[in-house]
Amino acid sequence: MKIDKPSDFNEKVEKFSEILRKFNRVHNLTNYKNISEIVDDSIRPLEFLEYYPKTAIDVGSGAGFPAIFLAFILKDCSWTLFEPNLKKSSFLSYVKAEMNLENLNVKSEKIELSSPFIADLITSRALMKTKDLLKICKGFHDEKTQILLYKGSGVKDEIVGIDAKIYNFKNRNYILIGGYYG
Repeated sequence: MKIDKPSDFNEKVEKFSEILRKFNRVHNLTNYKNISEIVDDSIRPLEFLEYYPKTAIDVGSGAGFPAIFLAFILKDCSWTLFEPNLKKSSFLSYVKAEMNLENLNVKSEKIELSSPFIADLITSRALMKTKDLLKICKGFHDEKTQILLYKGSGVKDEIVGIDAKIYNFKNRNYILIGGYYG
């Protein structure tokens, strides 16, 4: 899939960065200082996706990486962000309201405690082992769902027996899983 950044993408990133700096001083949401590296890491895998999703889920959204930046680009996609940590989900809700991100829905709960629905895309950034993540996402994916995971090194052991492709860029492994894993 081709990455087409909207004309206001950089402006939105800057506004998000300001909000994050403000909240991070008080709530220590993330240790990341260089927002451009986070943005590049978040959006790079869009080129690997097979189709444009209409519905997406981000599991363990934390401070909003990768979901916020993906939502800036995938504007016609409805995003549900699952973040059980109250200070992080409150931050995400504030970002949604402050930036008028109508395509975001923030859930202050674990995905496995929510009512399931099938998504076209599921993302997660270094949350847990791949098979454990697939297990907690049961009921949210089917054979057409693209599952995009942002992983570090050692990921090959995690995907044994799973039909997955690994894309590597710098120190990041992006895992794209297609199909249903019940």
